[in-house]
Amino acid sequence: MAVKAYVLANVSTDNVSETLKELKKIAGISSADAVTGPYDMIIKVEAESVDHLGKLVTTKILSLKGVAKTLTCIIMQQG
Repeated sequence: MAVKAYVLANVSTDNVSETLKELKKIAGISSADAVTGPYDMIIKVEAESVDHLGKLVTTKILSLKGVAKTLTCIIMQQG
């Protein structure tokens, strides 16, 4: 079963629209939206395992220009 999660991201304010465009190109990301509040984006991701999820976040999302930090929230119940 695939692992799904929401990734909350802090992004430099001058890079939000460009970062959204780049995120939507990454395999495993089903949606990415700019939001208000303590985080700048909510990204919904899907990976084949927790290990692959971690690699997606660390090697793809955190490597994008402007992404300062993330918080990954794994979805516990799929419905």
